[in-house]
Amino acid sequence: MKQTYTTLQKFRQLLSILWPILIAQVTMFSMNFFDTVMSGQASTSDLAGVAIGSSIWVPLGAGLGGIFVAVTPIVAQLIGARRNEDIAFKVIQGVYLALVISGLVIVGGTLALDPILSLMGLEDSVLRISRHYLLALACGVPALFIYQVLRSFIDALGKTRVTMMIAVLSLPINVCLNYIFIFGKLGFPNLGGVGAGVASALTYWFMLLITLTIILRQESFASYQVFRYLYSISLKEWKEQLKIGLPIGFAIFVETSIFAVVALLMSTFNTVTIAAHQVAMNFATLLYMVPLSISSALTIVVGFEVGAKRPRDARQYSYLGMGMSLGMACICASVLLLFSEQVASLYSREVAVIQMAQHFLIYALFFQLSDAIAAPIQGALRGYKDVNVTFLMACISYWVIGLPSGYYMANYTTLGATGYWIGLVLGLAVSAIGLLGRLLVVQCRWRAQKETCD
Repeated sequence: MKQTYTTLQKFRQLLSILWPILIAQVTMFSMNFFDTVMSGQASTSDLAGVAIGSSIWVPLGAGLGGIFVAVTPIVAQLIGARRNEDIAFKVIQGVYLALVISGLVIVGGTLALDPILSLMGLEDSVLRISRHYLLALACGVPALFIYQVLRSFIDALGKTRVTMMIAVLSLPINVCLNYIFIFGKLGFPNLGGVGAGVASALTYWFMLLITLTIILRQESFASYQVFRYLYSISLKEWKEQLKIGLPIGFAIFVETSIFAVVALLMSTFNTVTIAAHQVAMNFATLLYMVPLSISSALTIVVGFEVGAKRPRDARQYSYLGMGMSLGMACICASVLLLFSEQVASLYSREVAVIQMAQHFLIYALFFQLSDAIAAPIQGALRGYKDVNVTFLMACISYWVIGLPSGYYMANYTTLGATGYWIGLVLGLAVSAIGLLGRLLVVQCRWRAQKETCD
């Protein structure tokens, strides 16, 4: 990365960092997309089983993985401040932390899985598929978390094309493994939806191996000597990373868990409703990769400018990212409106599932507008290392406003399952408004601090 002086230069630098992140994000999400689509081709029970399993794992994995996003603003600010010699120590401590957290997740998840699933009242076939899908997926958790630390390091350097290539290489591996294990090819047993968990776990280890090879051999990363020294564990450094990472992780968990809880509440409806909801939510999440990628890019460039003590440039990047996000949201919403039937048909062959999914997809249009504002602001605030209010806003907007209103409409009005979708849209809108106010406060504070220093 380098200092920019005009809006055009900023746009070009942001775009050069953004588009590889977008491709990487879409590719990573596509693993879950293909898990869902290919499981659905096996049977509706496999689709529902993977849906329930994903609804448990996605918020947990995303939330805990969000802890390691702290490495991005930490490294970006060090680069902006020209303190490259401190980077290796920070990254290695992140790797240590990833190993500890992954161990806790595997042990805790194994103990809690059966009690959680038994409370859902699922059909026996759906429960069995969900359980074994999650157990298989757990084998890849250590690799996934370490990869997320190393990815944050690579992205903070502005080398987002590298993580893009890793993701692009991993996707066909995942699809091939899905084909082998879901449908029982090359002499392997037909595992159905459970095979999707096996394929994902193996893919995570593949991604980590490729990432380690690149960091060790490519000069632009090898010069930081990340793995040259065996640093001892630093609880002080863990505390610093957790101070930034935990609010990020909790905010992501709160945001994603609301969708997971809604999916679990949908289990009170029939299997068709569960499957249709998963179809609509899965595709809405795919579209969310656009503002999410802009958010990640803003964390990098804003963190770089803040570390270099250029608050005006950081502010300009923030608004530039928001404008790009809103423009892309309008395009995505138009595509969804025009091709909702074709989208639903990708996931299922059953007419009832397709028709209900089309209905739910209409509400996903409104997701795009709120996400287009909220996600870039979250990324900008992380660049400032301002993360606590984001967590608070997530709790209020989703759990105090979104879920209760959705539950009421779903259970005490004629809206039924649609009520949950309306509640989610309401929560997203409140979050976007609150985060915009926080960004304005933070920017004013940094501008005042800069004027005082001058």
